[in-house]
Amino acid sequence: MIETDRLSLRVLEPIDKEAFFSYRSLPEVAQYQSWKPHTIAEAEEFINNNVGRFPEPQNSWFQLAICLKGGSLIGDMGIHFQEDGAQVEIGYTLSPHYQGQGYAREAVKAVLDYLFFTLKKHRVTASVDPHNERSINLLNNLGFRKEAHFKKSFYSNGQWTDDCIYAMLAEEWEKIHRR
Repeated sequence: MIETDRLSLRVLEPIDKEAFFSYRSLPEVAQYQSWKPHTIAEAEEFINNNVGRFPEPQNSWFQLAICLKGGSLIGDMGIHFQEDGAQVEIGYTLSPHYQGQGYAREAVKAVLDYLFFTLKKHRVTASVDPHNERSINLLNNLGFRKEAHFKKSFYSNGQWTDDCIYAMLAEEWEKIHRR
């Protein structure tokens, strides 16, 4: 479990299925996601495939629950441990009811601290739709840099979309966010 002042990040569990489904199935959330649950059963299957795999099976995704201290699920964070063992891709989703309050920044910062300072990862990336201004602002605010903009390279929700890659190296994170 990763703790911050206001949040607990833990394994996404079957008990989270209804809250997870309620925000992940919203059109405004799904527009920037490559996966959208159509039923609670699909959400539950996704969660069950995730349980018990942390901290880092290589070349696989793992989903953390973002919870308010006290237990309420408000979002989730995907962590993709790359095959080389040194690089990680992250993705994050927050319920619209909790956006604009600094929770996403707090959660991403805590996970980056864990990845860089505890697991000693070399590089973290994030793939972002260039229309997702809130996500881009978050990454910029944390010190990520834009490394690539691929034109119509990602097929999502029935259409080809652009994909931007943002990245941070361990030494850059350490320089900005010394403990």
